[in-house]
Amino acid sequence: MALLAVLGGTPVLNKLLTPYSSMGAEEVEAVNNVARSGRLSSFIGAWCADFDGGHEIRAFEREWAERFDCRHAITVNSNTSGLIAALGAVGVSPGDEVIVPPYSMSATVMAPLFYGGIPVFVDIEPKTFCLDPALVRASITSKTRAIIAVNLFGHPAALHELRALADEHGIYLIEDAAQSPLASENGRMTGTIGHIGVFSLNYHKHIHTGEGGMCCTDDDALSLRMRMIRNHGENVIEPLHVEDITNLVGFNFRMTELSAAIGREQLRKADTLVSGRQAIAERLTAATQGLPGLTPPMVRQDCRHVYYVWCARHDAAVAGVSRATVVRALVAEGVPLSEGYVKPLYMLPAFQRRIAIGRNGWPFTLSERRYDKGLCPVVERMDEHELVEFCTCSHALPEEELACVIEAFQKVYSQLDVLADMEKKRL
Repeated sequence: MALLAVLGGTPVLNKLLTPYSSMGAEEVEAVNNVARSGRLSSFIGAWCADFDGGHEIRAFEREWAERFDCRHAITVNSNTSGLIAALGAVGVSPGDEVIVPPYSMSATVMAPLFYGGIPVFVDIEPKTFCLDPALVRASITSKTRAIIAVNLFGHPAALHELRALADEHGIYLIEDAAQSPLASENGRMTGTIGHIGVFSLNYHKHIHTGEGGMCCTDDDALSLRMRMIRNHGENVIEPLHVEDITNLVGFNFRMTELSAAIGREQLRKADTLVSGRQAIAERLTAATQGLPGLTPPMVRQDCRHVYYVWCARHDAAVAGVSRATVVRALVAEGVPLSEGYVKPLYMLPAFQRRIAIGRNGWPFTLSERRYDKGLCPVVERMDEHELVEFCTCSHALPEEELACVIEAFQKVYSQLDVLADMEKKRL
């Protein structure tokens, strides 16, 4: 039996894993073509032919809408911008409540604050790490304006159930699909089941434009409002004959022609890029199935998981050793793992100190809601004890490297008794 690296043995992996990159010659040529044209952006923040951007922007939006089978696609310069535009479009106003998960990138829960919305944290269910629909139902009040469901790590939330719930209560479902391009539930792609879906095109996603995002909707009115919020909408209210001017204080959330040109090339090969990440994760799941105390990611029936991150759950009672010790041993073998994902987002200083916009605590001054530890026990358990994260979209993982990652897992989990003894001695 090979000596564990954490105890001085030879690591299975003796070099860093090859970084994942989806860029190719096609993207370089697309950028060069735009640069040669001299038009790096064509947006004008007034009503004219270029209010909705230039050739590359319009082509990218048209091609995205066709690929994702939605009526409208609206480019933005980040997923964060897209979430702000979406919340503005659905009319979130000071004091309105927005149901959010405690596990996501921070932008998901900070976006409501820009319009005075009050984030209401609802716990996740432990198998897919997405919003628990039963708890969402119990959290809806007369103040609820929207639900933001995150398709976390690439697995769909219970989107059809949440959409039905939103429609029942006359509120909006916004999907944060930053990590889930081409994932699906019951045959429909994530980002197209809610009233609005928002994608990230940040550089470490499956497909990217460096920085960028895309909003999807089938609603003509919501599309127009997001386009206005993206590009100084206050200037086009009169020519567009818009009656409801709520939240039409425009931003500059515009994507460049360069980014759109890259995005068009990335979209053309999205199936290959996403299926490649999925194949790697499924190999890893198959190889770790049955390891004592480790539960690989599960996939709900009729769902496609696209594995932005491969997340497993560690059960210390079964393994006989803590998550921290197992992760330390795997990292020593050369596998770049993390304990947990992010701290529950209600533990951020903004929520703990109830300070967001301005020095006096607005919009928290509009609500009595508190964000104490213990608010979402499932996510706290995942963060503190169970979740183990491997960033599938950070590493290329050619066959020889994937084989080494699998070997490292098997090596460590075959010597849990050794790790348990090490842990006892350290204590």
